[in-house]
Amino acid sequence: MTGPEILDLGRQAIYVQLQVSAPMMAVALGVGLAIALLQALTQVQEMTLVFVPKIVAIFLTLLISLPFMSQALAGFMNLVAQKIVTG
Repeated sequence: MTGPEILDLGRQAIYVQLQVSAPMMAVALGVGLAIALLQALTQVQEMTLVFVPKIVAIFLTLLISLPFMSQALAGFMNLVAQKIVTG
């Protein structure tokens, strides 16, 4: 493989990683923002209040988006295996 092909493969790896992690990051951002707004409105400044809802939301998002994630990662792995076989 040449240098540009390796760079292209690295770019595709970063893109797949962003695709796979984006749903969970977006949900964590939304839940964190909602809890911060709730804390600001009620003036409850408990630091540990954010963790449990965020963990539950990320876990549910992971369960829902697992088929998409596995499909994206399997497609990228097939591409890498093809590149290894063809040289």
